[in-house]
Amino acid sequence: MNGQDRMQGWWLGSAIALALAVLPMAGMAQTAATPKDGAVPSNEDLASTNCAIGEERFLPGDYYYCLASQEYGKGHIANAQKFFTTAASWASKPAQYVLGVMALNGDHQPVNRPLALAWLALASERPNSNFRQAYDTARQSSTAQDRKAAEALLAGMRPTYADATAAVRAERRYADGMAMLTRVAEKGGWYCPAGFTDLAKPVVNPGECPPAQDMVKVVDIAAVNVFDGWIGHVQVGPLQQVAAPDAKSHPD
Repeated sequence: MNGQDRMQGWWLGSAIALALAVLPMAGMAQTAATPKDGAVPSNEDLASTNCAIGEERFLPGDYYYCLASQEYGKGHIANAQKFFTTAASWASKPAQYVLGVMALNGDHQPVNRPLALAWLALASERPNSNFRQAYDTARQSSTAQDRKAAEALLAGMRPTYADATAAVRAERRYADGMAMLTRVAEKGGWYCPAGFTDLAKPVVNPGECPPAQDMVKVVDIAAVNVFDGWIGHVQVGPLQQVAAPDAKSHPD
């Protein structure tokens, strides 16, 4: 299924099908049963997702999106909505999109087109957003009254969920976490984020922790999914070995 077909299919299926379609964007999540390419994961697949709590220190938007998907798979809809909303406050565009589609479809809640438009507007605010077509489609099929109500909702939602606040907040968390991780990596140390080690397996003993240098790469790659399209994000990139100072050029 190509991207255009999948986008069109979102409007014919349920909100959970949508959530599952964007789930692979969660950069550090691991599932016990990974569906075949193009297949929509089942509720059982979602419920078995392993969300590493240690990721919250670096990419809370990704972590809470993972938790929300897991809770949805378990049928805990109230918890899923709570975690999707928390992820949305950390600039998770997939979370904002899922919340919009749930409101649009009336998935475990009354249909609320103004709220759906507001969430979809936030999800698609970045240049070249993958969610722009979804927003445009919903807007074109809405009434003038719906659009006016959505703008009123957005006035109250933007201070918490728009990139101007949420992405800046998320970038600060990412930068602080990566600064700590980079210091450990520069010393040749090892790092075991809670619930995540050897890039997948649960911690058995500290000797199985991955080198901090490897974790820098993993978190940095996952961050691309969270900040994709946002011009304020700066990747850490590969760490460079610092050469020892030249004693001749720096005499005592």
